[in-house]
Amino acid sequence: MTTELITVSPETEILQAAKILLENRINGIPVVNQAGKLVGILCQSDLIAQQKRLPIPSLFIFMDGLFSTSSVKQFEKQVQKIAAITVAQAMSPNPAFAEPDMNIDVVAGLMVDKGFHTIPVLHEGRLVGIVGKEDILRTLLAKPQVD
Repeated sequence: MTTELITVSPETEILQAAKILLENRINGIPVVNQAGKLVGILCQSDLIAQQKRLPIPSLFIFMDGLFSTSSVKQFEKQVQKIAAITVAQAMSPNPAFAEPDMNIDVVAGLMVDKGFHTIPVLHEGRLVGIVGKEDILRTLLAKPQVD
């Protein structure tokens, strides 16, 4: 776990957040409000989503009616991420999080199950660290090999 935290606020501009991610060579950054409470996480994939072309919803006709085959809410989320100006518009809200005493296998499972490369660590609701995929790999490499 890394305890030297770099965070952004929901009001941070997307370009500034991208610069922070690149300059610090990190995959994700916790988003905290003015009270210091974790409200989301911004990952490189959220920023890459802005470069994605907007998919036109698939439609089909049935008995002279037009029906969408994609979720309107999902379409709206994609539009919002593509047009994001602030971190709040592009971040993943209410991210999965770990606790300091969690087993590394459980944290790795969270990463895989939730599709994040970065997991915030909370202790009694307060952000105390962050675990990245590199942290997981370093821990796995440090474990003694059993023959």
